[in-house]
Amino acid sequence: MNIAEVRRRAFSMPLTSPAFPPGPYRFYDREYFIITYRTDREAIEKILPEPLTFDEPLVKYEFIRMPNSTGFGDYTESGQVIPVHFNGQPGSYTHAMFLNDGAPIYGGRELWGFPKKLGQPSLSVHQDALVGTLDYGPVRIATGVMGFKYEALDIAAVAKSLLGPNYLLKLIPHVDGSPRILELVDYRLEDITVKGAWSGPGTLDLAWHPLAPIAELPIRDIVSAVHIVADLTLGLGKVVHDYLSE
Repeated sequence: MNIAEVRRRAFSMPLTSPAFPPGPYRFYDREYFIITYRTDREAIEKILPEPLTFDEPLVKYEFIRMPNSTGFGDYTESGQVIPVHFNGQPGSYTHAMFLNDGAPIYGGRELWGFPKKLGQPSLSVHQDALVGTLDYGPVRIATGVMGFKYEALDIAAVAKSLLGPNYLLKLIPHVDGSPRILELVDYRLEDITVKGAWSGPGTLDLAWHPLAPIAELPIRDIVSAVHIVADLTLGLGKVVHDYLSE
């Protein structure tokens, strides 16, 4: 294989059998269970990278079920998202994600910079409750429960809320261990069709784990619990801040 062919075929590792295909990445019947809670301001200040800022110390804990996604398959993920501002514009910063499928772990990290690690999340209905869990190895570190479809939400308003910018810290090391890419990435959700959205009473419990420290953003008060089902496309991102060019 000559150099020109290597360049032509290069997309993802391994070169001759990429771990995930090129997009677009379309998700059908993507199911969100999002519990918004209030945490300590000092806890967010310790982990949120500049130039992102925040107003209220809020965290959105998410369980997301993806039964049908082009290129990535059938999987579930769970993690924490923080409402932020960048250049005065509101958005969301993804702080932690855990999922149970290799292709979206590799693709999420390599393409966008999603902070994805291997875990065992689940999202399912048990009688009259929607239940999300996250295990890291044999240890249960998150449990969320919500009354199932208690109160319908305005679908148009929910769809609009999904259109905002989302921010990621993309970090890829050099062969000597120093950072080769260190960027703030902006990505958007596109072509969104919300099929249903509901709110209801919810609870969330987080446990400490040294390799999955989601409890470093402690729960002080539950603000809301919502359940959303939607079709959407995960758009490719753009770099909005290069930390290595400063």
